[in-house]
Amino acid sequence: MAVALILVLLVAASVLFHVLSPWWWTPIASNWTYIDSTLVITFWITGVVFVAVVCFMAYCVWRFRHRPGNRAAYEPENRKLEWLLASGTAVGVAAMLTPGLFVWNQFITVPDEATPVEVVGQQWLWSFRLPGADGKLGRSETRDISPENPLGVNKNDAAGLDDVIIEGGELHLPVGKPVRILLRSIDVLHDFYVPEFRAKMDMIPGMVTYFWFTPTRTGTFDILCAELCGVGHSQMRGTVIVEAATDYQAWLEQQQTFTQLLASGEPQPAN
Repeated sequence: MAVALILVLLVAASVLFHVLSPWWWTPIASNWTYIDSTLVITFWITGVVFVAVVCFMAYCVWRFRHRPGNRAAYEPENRKLEWLLASGTAVGVAAMLTPGLFVWNQFITVPDEATPVEVVGQQWLWSFRLPGADGKLGRSETRDISPENPLGVNKNDAAGLDDVIIEGGELHLPVGKPVRILLRSIDVLHDFYVPEFRAKMDMIPGMVTYFWFTPTRTGTFDILCAELCGVGHSQMRGTVIVEAATDYQAWLEQQQTFTQLLASGEPQPAN
């Protein structure tokens, strides 16, 4: 009886902690409420299963407790029960996976109006490249990286001459505008992660990965590397500033372009 009571109290305490807990998600700064909704659905399904299973265990502990003279009935199989458990499990798993498929479809379907922004990771530094007046990013190659060309922009691609180069500085983004983040690593695995954006993606050497989001509120947010990338992993930090369109444009006009970078012979950090 004591064991059964402990199991019931465990269920009650778990449910109350979940409902009354002060530790919840931080206010999001992007459009990915879909991901939060999917997590809530998962919590509901797994929570119901948790309560049902533990309460059933408590009932079994109490109902089939040892009594002098009682003997257990041996039943090697029960097809009806097996089909019921298998069907219930399949429905529960499908209910958890299906919302994720819809979210993933949205996650990889980038709006046509999204602005491309390249993020380059290296041990242990974040750098960025934004399109210039033409709205396009030029081609880039890791083999073209040099002290004078830290992001490996193709000098023969006219679309890249006006690209804005930010090495080790802050990334500014306009609020309310969709952004397509193009991810490139020039040494080992990294992962571009801003917790408030509810989205992240691995950066794989030799590949360009991507994801997109729409900043929904202004503020200053930390960039973290979510992939163990060496002894300086914990110090690989950066900053994203989401601001009004006018402030963003004023900041953008102060940054150096790829042409200016080549003319100066050395990169200048962003203001």
